[in-house]
Amino acid sequence: MAIRRILIANRGEIALRIHRAAHEMGIETVAVHSTADAEAMHVRLADHAVCIGPPPARDSYLNVAAIISAAEITQADAIHPGYGFLSENARFAEIVEAHGITWIGPKPEHIRTMGDKVSAKTTAGALGLPLVPGSAGAVADAAQAARLAEEIGYPVIVKAASGGGGRGMKVVTAPDELASQFGQARSEARAAFGDDTVYLEKYLGNPRHIEFQIFGDGRGKAIHLGERDCSLQRRHQKVLEEAPSPVISADERARMGGVVAQAMAQMGYRGAGTIEFLWEAGKFYFIEMNTRLQVEHPVTEAITGVDLVREQIRIAEGRELSVAQADIAFAGHAIECRINAENPWNFTPSPGLVSGYHAAGGMHVRVDSGLYAGYRIPPYYDSMIAKLIVYGRTREGCIMRLKRALGEMVIAGVETSIALHQALLEEEDFRDGNYSIKWLEEWLRERNA
Repeated sequence: MAIRRILIANRGEIALRIHRAAHEMGIETVAVHSTADAEAMHVRLADHAVCIGPPPARDSYLNVAAIISAAEITQADAIHPGYGFLSENARFAEIVEAHGITWIGPKPEHIRTMGDKVSAKTTAGALGLPLVPGSAGAVADAAQAARLAEEIGYPVIVKAASGGGGRGMKVVTAPDELASQFGQARSEARAAFGDDTVYLEKYLGNPRHIEFQIFGDGRGKAIHLGERDCSLQRRHQKVLEEAPSPVISADERARMGGVVAQAMAQMGYRGAGTIEFLWEAGKFYFIEMNTRLQVEHPVTEAITGVDLVREQIRIAEGRELSVAQADIAFAGHAIECRINAENPWNFTPSPGLVSGYHAAGGMHVRVDSGLYAGYRIPPYYDSMIAKLIVYGRTREGCIMRLKRALGEMVIAGVETSIALHQALLEEEDFRDGNYSIKWLEEWLRERNA
């Protein structure tokens, strides 16, 4: 079934990204927006626009009834959720499909299964993905946690089953800390997610965060599009991503990529997804799966030449994957910098009027952003306002091009994280690819001391 009109249930750069892909396929778009986003670029460019509520996300971008109503009013025949907001809400996906609207995303049952970290780990293990040593499922109490920790070996980490962003997550280095940290993790999980279910894992000392992009047709075929290195993180939030990883060999990529693709084929997975691993000393350990498009998808597009949003739409139409695994060739290197409206050193948010804007350009430079001079960045949403993606034939060439592009980028009137990225590129550890998920926070502590 050909899609003719897509409602984009999101905002900012990802809404604009989906709009562009749709228009290149001859598909009309519907922008839904809060009153705070009435002047947003994706709203200006969309074929149709519907205001769905006031600024708070719970009253607009998380308002399922308003989004479905907007789709019916505009006669949209498909909904693309982007990332964040309702993108991994299985119930929303079910409601969309129940209204006869095409859901541009995975099957609701897969969203639900992989959205719970305990069931995701169980499923991943059954599909043959390597797991971090840990509890088989939820841990009932501190006494059970203590027994498991002795078996696994300290340090261990207590994690919220419904968690994300570092909430409900506690590292325990010794037995006398366990009861207290276990209780704190459950309390945080209950407050943040309304669910105090936690589980236990071995805590890896100095790993990297490596994720594989996968795509399934929903009928038993799946491919991988290589890995991304997302190890530069602050408070479990990614800051800069690159593809391929500086530490993964072509043989490792082919082997592990084959494992994840086979797992997704066996699952009957549909659409885009990301399998996330911790990697240490040559070993991969599954941590979670994201059943949606990732913020960092452009670096994969750069090194493979595959338009992931276009592919999502094709799969939702019931078509086959446009590429086979044998067609995927990995060439060159790409890096993405997430540019946020915040102080680059203490990360205080900096919403406000953009008095001047100039996007970096030139060969193999891409900027995904809805910014323009005169736009007012609202204070109600995530602080990311742009993504700068640069490609080079080599990693060294990519870094040099990125330095040049960051120097060209102008966002006046608000503070941004551009200076942070410029400083990172000067660090020898980064240039050598010698960093882990702990590196950035340690570097920031030393710099700000």
